Amino acid sequence: MPLLLFPSPPWHWALAGALIAAITLLLLFVGNKRLGVSSGLEDICSFAIQNTYFQRKAITSGRNWRLPFVAGLFLGGVLSAVLAGGWSPTWALGRFDTALGLGHAATLGWMFVGGLFVGVGTRLANGCTSGHGIFGLSNFEWPSLVAVITFMLGGIITTQLLYRVILH
Repeated sequence: MPLLLFPSPPWHWALAGALIAAITLLLLFVGNKRLGVSSGLEDICSFAIQNTYFQRKAITSGRNWRLPFVAGLFLGGVLSAVLAGGWSPTWALGRFDTALGLGHAATLGWMFVGGLFVGVGTRLANGCTSGHGIFGLSNFEWPSLVAVITFMLGGIITTQLLYRVILH
């Protein structure tokens, strides 16, 4: 099955899962660090926003490894796109676009509001899906189990509403 915007096939789930597990174990055993993308975003925000939340030690002390991690995520995506034959941005949202017929400004607004929901959910859950789903669950952390169940239910409900009600 091809990926959403690329004609190249995805990696086998077992290989991708093993690589994620190896990175998680490496962070835990070598550096005693937690994997999570939202804390990397906080690092980036701490350079621009000078309030006490972003300047606390939990954020600023992890910059030496989390900033290269976030940069690697970005560069890895670019490298993946180049190796897969290139990437070209698109406004097309598939069935969603066909059903609602949003213009460019409305599409940007829709994406912005969606990003706000993700950001608020990340703060309410005290972490992101990668932090809770990969690292928290592998450490048998009860709050991560609750967060992952909530993330999954939110995704299932949203998908059902979109595809069975709005896009029907």
